[in-house]
Amino acid sequence: MTPPAILILCTGNSCRSHLAEAILRGALTDDFRVASAGSKPAGYVHPLAIRAMEEIGIDISMHHSKHLAEFLTDEVGTVITVCGNAEQVCPIFPGQMNRHHWGFDDPAHATGSEDEQMAVFRRVRDEIARVFRAYAAGLLDSRK
Repeated sequence: MTPPAILILCTGNSCRSHLAEAILRGALTDDFRVASAGSKPAGYVHPLAIRAMEEIGIDISMHHSKHLAEFLTDEVGTVITVCGNAEQVCPIFPGQMNRHHWGFDDPAHATGSEDEQMAVFRRVRDEIARVFRAYAAGLLDSRK
């Protein structure tokens, strides 16, 4: 039996939602299903997001930007929005039991040199990691 998905939503599905998806997937066991999508997908995963995750040993280079409509017929048990825009436009999914909103700055809007932009990607990655690893620990504890 396929478990209901934990769907992480953001507007562009190019940075924050991919960071959160990969971190949460890595913190959970294989009997959880984690995915990400966007309300207005950018069509790519930001190269600096890929690089920021490589720095902590997680490869998201094969991720791709998806529209949330791809999941409307899927069994989604939990929706987590990581930006305010996605929270406002997020539909209710059939069978959805839980909804959370944890907003994070959008590193795609970082300005300055590449080093300065990477500093923002690292900060947001680390903030997402703290929140989503704690969430994963709670999910795993609730199964004991």
